[in-house]
Amino acid sequence: MNLLFCGDIVGQSGVNSVKNILPDFKRNYKVDFVVVNGENAEDGYGILPNTCEELFFQGVDVITSGNHIWDRKEIIPYIAKKNNLLRPLNYSTSCPGNGSFIYNDQLGNRILVINIM
Repeated sequence: MNLLFCGDIVGQSGVNSVKNILPDFKRNYKVDFVVVNGENAEDGYGILPNTCEELFFQGVDVITSGNHIWDRKEIIPYIAKKNNLLRPLNYSTSCPGNGSFIYNDQLGNRILVINIM
């Protein structure tokens, strides 16, 4: 199984880079699972639901975050229901969202992603 982990996606140029590069990269290198950090996708401060959807559409499986996840209030209802957009696990349980995600592929493999800050 081939896994790809990408660091911070910063601003629209970072999002565009993922959109332009990731689909071919996944195909050429037979990447099975992609994790990116997206907490700075909106000009370095937070991420919006539509940006998450763009990244998932391009082949990202999990988006991790950090303290900037809360910079855009629009993300709060989205992260509360989207299991593969992670907040830091070591934040208060009163914060919406999850700090971990288990992915099950078609072959029965399981991948656990834990987001800790």
